[in-house]
Amino acid sequence: MIGRGGETTSVRAVPGGVGVSAVLAAVILVLAGVRALRSRLALVRVTGTSMAPTFADGERLLVDRAGAVRRGDVVVFRNPTAALGADRDPRWLVKRVAALPGDPVPAEVRDAVRAANDAVVPAGSLVVRGDAPRSHDSRHFGYVPASTVLGVVGTGTRIRRAPIEPARPHDDRGGGPGSSRAG
Repeated sequence: MIGRGGETTSVRAVPGGVGVSAVLAAVILVLAGVRALRSRLALVRVTGTSMAPTFADGERLLVDRAGAVRRGDVVVFRNPTAALGADRDPRWLVKRVAALPGDPVPAEVRDAVRAANDAVVPAGSLVVRGDAPRSHDSRHFGYVPASTVLGVVGTGTRIRRAPIEPARPHDDRGGGPGSSRAG
């Protein structure tokens, strides 16, 4: 390149160098991806035993906010009794969908929803049950408005904190991991 006054200047690429614009573009893409994931996914922690043995107290679950609700799915929804002002009630509940709109109202829920034997779940409502026999669910508070569902717990999305086990001494007598002998 020829500069002012006729002197020659040159520009040389740095091998393996990355431009500032490329780094900035990568950061923007990562932030956009994180934002998109956060708008679709939520992480919740199970408190209590109403979903035992499926989920344990303290387990973390990944919830798909955009997932379609099907019978048998585990969902996270706004607690209908928390709106009544009971401060000790959790804001969100985790339960399994027992019936969808148009399904027959399960017999064990009919009293709570004041339904006749041939009644069906109304549009915009769900019937939910905890996996534990003594769960506080639709048998106690009736229908759950579908509009209060945060999302569906995906299969295989449990996040457990595994206990850290102490390292075991290496055994060269055979059979163990890392052993060079077959037995």
